[in-house]
Amino acid sequence: MARQDEIRIGDAERDAVMVAMHDHFAAGRLDRGELDERMEAVLSAKTRGDLRTLVRDLPDPTGMPALGEQARAPVPWGPGGAVMFGGPGHPAWRHHHRHGHMARGHRHGPPFPAFPLLLTVFLVLTLTVGAGAGFLAVLQIALVIWMIRAITLAFGARRSRT
Repeated sequence: MARQDEIRIGDAERDAVMVAMHDHFAAGRLDRGELDERMEAVLSAKTRGDLRTLVRDLPDPTGMPALGEQARAPVPWGPGGAVMFGGPGHPAWRHHHRHGHMARGHRHGPPFPAFPLLLTVFLVLTLTVGAGAGFLAVLQIALVIWMIRAITLAFGARRSRT
């Protein structure tokens, strides 16, 4: 285990531990002061052993890879903020991805034909009223469609967490 603890870590490992600590804070296992102290220590950690000492008193998931687990190849879009907000690299993402909840093409219902609708509105208004009016109408319709889509996604995400 000493050799495992001497392995240098990168941002992906730090991000995974930080996400786990936020989850433990949300569950009431850490208070704000402890969270802040541990976050500073995570950001300055250099090895797996440094991280392991910070999470040894917390239950799983701790964000630490299982003993013997090899580091995964980096994903093409990079870990960055996606790890912090539940994207690839977050412990929950692997669970959902493995069970097919985030599989490509997983949709509920047919796709909304926004582009053909906007093109039709633009052409009709351009030919009848003018290009400026057609362009403004398309922008307004696109904004409404975008807002409806954002609201439905927000409520869908909230509903799936409960």
